[in-house]
Amino acid sequence: MIRLHHDDPTADWTVPGVYEVDTGLYRIPLPLPHDHLKAVNVYAVRDGDGLVMVDSGWALIQARDLLEEAVKALDFALPEIRRFLVTHVHRDHYTMAVALRREFGLRISLGRREAGTLRLAREAIPFSGLLSQVQRGGADDLARELRASPVDHDASLWADPDDWLDAPGEIQLGATTWQMYPTPGHTRGHVVFVDPARGVMFAGDHVLPHITPSIGFEQNHAELPLGDYLNSLRLVRALPDRRLLPAHGPVSPSVHARVDELLDHHDARLRRIEELVDRQAGTAAEVAVRLRWTRRERRFDELDLFNRCLAVSETLAHLDVLAAAGRLRRSDLDGTSHYAKA
Repeated sequence: MIRLHHDDPTADWTVPGVYEVDTGLYRIPLPLPHDHLKAVNVYAVRDGDGLVMVDSGWALIQARDLLEEAVKALDFALPEIRRFLVTHVHRDHYTMAVALRREFGLRISLGRREAGTLRLAREAIPFSGLLSQVQRGGADDLARELRASPVDHDASLWADPDDWLDAPGEIQLGATTWQMYPTPGHTRGHVVFVDPARGVMFAGDHVLPHITPSIGFEQNHAELPLGDYLNSLRLVRALPDRRLLPAHGPVSPSVHARVDELLDHHDARLRRIEELVDRQAGTAAEVAVRLRWTRRERRFDELDLFNRCLAVSETLAHLDVLAAAGRLRRSDLDGTSHYAKA
């Protein structure tokens, strides 16, 4: 049985439960179906005689059962959720809300710039956005493997929300007003929510305490997703500092401190990629093989298929930023981008 606990940021953040972050504000970690990222944080906020949720989890039976128990531990039932405020359209944030709406008619709100991704998620081949990036990155072998891999895809879970949110703007709850800011990069329509009264930011996947979010992993690919992401980090850095309530990882004391680390990380990554291409021209796939990946500094060939594809896509995003800045030269041939010293 799930019980209510005080949130301890030094403990294992993935352990199921209900963790009180602040008065009337709770963190609920829900499981994910893979090993490299074990949980997603869903946040529940008391709002009068109901709950408002920030993000919803992946539509898995185990996750639904845990969410139902968590809501019960707060003396509510699932039909008493007033609204899901969703930071972005990735399945571990969005699909549980759609599944619960089928049962209870719950209200879902999502950033308007996610509309194109939702449409393609219903109509296009699964992972078609990632496939196009992997192919432009010169990794045709990975694209063939990805196409041949089994995909669990229920197009109905990508139904439109009830409300399209236009950021920047305000979110009116029963007793308070939140602020909402556009933070494209991880996805085109990613938004973050700020509760000024509690001094917290619900950051989704925009600012994560221990890992860097994937850039541009979506069906509706942006022209320069890393450029968008870096600008979004700078936007958040210009806001008053708040406690960081991330989708993956423990609650952290400062959004600003982590944003500074992320900006430094990407600056170092850009310099490293520029150095590699200055020595030897190549495609994103060729450069990705020469880089190290994850906090464990893994070699490219140590990654699984999906993460090798993400590595090529993210290398491509960095190369495109360098080319746009005139630090590298890009040329396209037969659908593949090649990069060389400027």
